[in-house]
Amino acid sequence: MKKYLFLLVGLGILLNSCNSDDDAVPTDIVVQNFMWRAMNLWYFWQGEVPNLADNRFSSDSEYIEFLQGTPDPLDFYNGIQFTEDRFSFSNEDYTTLVNGLNGISKSNGLEFGLVSFASGDNVFGYVRYIIPNSDAATKDIQRGDIFTRVDGQQLTAGNFRDLLFGDNDTYSLGLATINGSTITDTDEEVSLTKLEGLTENPVLVANTLDIGGAKIGYLMYNGFTRGFDEQLNDAFGQFAADNVTDLVLDMRYNPGGSVNSSRLLASMIYGTNTNDLYIRQRWNAKIQSQFSASQLEDYFAATTNDGSPINTLNLNRVYVIATNSSASASELVMNGLAPYVQVIHIGETTRGKNEFSITMVDDPDNDYIYSASRENSINPENSWAIQPLVGRNENADGFFDYTDGLVPNIVLEEDFGNLGVLGNPAEPLLARALQEITGLTSKASFEPLMTGKVLMGTEMFKPGKDNMFLDKPIKLNLK
Repeated sequence: MKKYLFLLVGLGILLNSCNSDDDAVPTDIVVQNFMWRAMNLWYFWQGEVPNLADNRFSSDSEYIEFLQGTPDPLDFYNGIQFTEDRFSFSNEDYTTLVNGLNGISKSNGLEFGLVSFASGDNVFGYVRYIIPNSDAATKDIQRGDIFTRVDGQQLTAGNFRDLLFGDNDTYSLGLATINGSTITDTDEEVSLTKLEGLTENPVLVANTLDIGGAKIGYLMYNGFTRGFDEQLNDAFGQFAADNVTDLVLDMRYNPGGSVNSSRLLASMIYGTNTNDLYIRQRWNAKIQSQFSASQLEDYFAATTNDGSPINTLNLNRVYVIATNSSASASELVMNGLAPYVQVIHIGETTRGKNEFSITMVDDPDNDYIYSASRENSINPENSWAIQPLVGRNENADGFFDYTDGLVPNIVLEEDFGNLGVLGNPAEPLLARALQEITGLTSKASFEPLMTGKVLMGTEMFKPGKDNMFLDKPIKLNLK
């Protein structure tokens, strides 16, 4: 084990001998010990957090006392984060987290957003889409439906977490109608049940539209899930076969995911130019120099991880639908393409998550990095995982500063009273993109009648949340 990476020389057996660490650490702070060590090594803001400083503790007893001072692991982890960190998180079961990053979760298949009413504390939900082969797919509920109640209780900003994302696997939604800017409750209810192991294919819609003789591809892509890279590549193969000349990439609900999947998607849009830099990583000051240039730089790809040739459209312009629910790897694609492709952003300002993370578990001999091949090496007494932000990606121009989000070229919010059908040319955001592509004007107004601030979406309660994770092998080059 590369023990000197912890830079805690002189603190005795507990802090200097990785093989004896777990034996020396009291059982009540095994989780906290793992969290502190992993964060001290990898955390992007390690140098900005006094409690993660390499010289923070002068003795083993002081270190142990610090860990024991916060008995709840969740509170401990939150307490050693940088004040401006909005996105690092933990999970008490690493299997749940890993499955979530692979698109597998416990879900009823209803993807929705929650919006505050213009006044008061009440909240309403709107259905974004239904995951195929889910419980919701068998029920009478669809995109555009509005709900205001759960099991008879009015949704509020204070109770929606317990009612919709609590321990109740089955609940009934009370539906409502929307007319202009008025929402009216109805007596109609829909019962939904969350089921284990639901897998979501992020390629929800992939259509070729013929608009005035122009072949325009439309892709609704809802997550950068590495297990579906081949399906994504197949969609672009069909676009290429259809002689698509323009692409509308719809990531309005895409919270992010795999950095490598973002690289593949960017290559499918721009080209298999493996000498062109896609993104470059920046880590904390302590370990940046431990990486070689080849480890820090990602270039556009010619093949998928399975070896399939990338189906590319070789575009010099792409139309991207993105909103405040678009984050991390979604923003990375837009930023990574910008030096090479004209990115025309339609929608809203994005979330503003420009850091990447790594899944970490209690496996010190692998520098705490989770590896499926090393599950037998994970401390069996500690199932916790952390997903800390460990670096930032900059594009080929060196740009990375979009913590306030990427601002749209064409501002257009979704109309909760007229969400439309995804992939249909009449759906408002797609229609606006098509107008920009073709130059054809429409008699229909794009001005939404019913808008509002989206408090939260279902993506924020999935194990992976709005995460951008680095999924290529990582190895420190020690000197």
